Amino acid sequence: MAESDAASVLPRAAVRVAVVMERETAPNQWQDWRFRIADVVQHEDAFGLVARVLRDDGRLQRTLHPNFTLELFRDQAEGYWLNLSSGSPVWFVVWRIDDADPSRAWPETVSLSYTEAGRWLDAQERVDNVPLPPDIAAWLQVYTDEHYRPEPKRARRPQSFVAPGDRR
Repeated sequence: MAESDAASVLPRAAVRVAVVMERETAPNQWQDWRFRIADVVQHEDAFGLVARVLRDDGRLQRTLHPNFTLELFRDQAEGYWLNLSSGSPVWFVVWRIDDADPSRAWPETVSLSYTEAGRWLDAQERVDNVPLPPDIAAWLQVYTDEHYRPEPKRARRPQSFVAPGDRR
């Protein structure tokens, strides 16, 4: 999809998404459950507003958590640029485990900003990432191109401890 097509499909600086989360039962002898974010998909009204189980075979349960609104913000443009320039852009999803019932987990929020994900990780949050589809990557690229301006490079003072002939 061309950049102009992505902008016409998603004209706003926000998109509704749903998170698909997996719970694996007894993945090994040390864990009762293992959770992971399986996918992030564009939200359709058919998903409804509450989480629902898509699959449960006793070993693997996939649950759809709908109704997340992902908004883009100008002050996060550098984070979006870092995500896009990484070579394989991703969704970042913060998720939590229920303290009272460790067999339950849910996604808390979704972002496309690399710097925001870094702050979450610094705060010891659980953050998974999943690949970004090409149409959303194109939409993010249009937004980033419009709003991201790299800081101009500053002149560096000469390094007094390096001989003048060896300075760059």
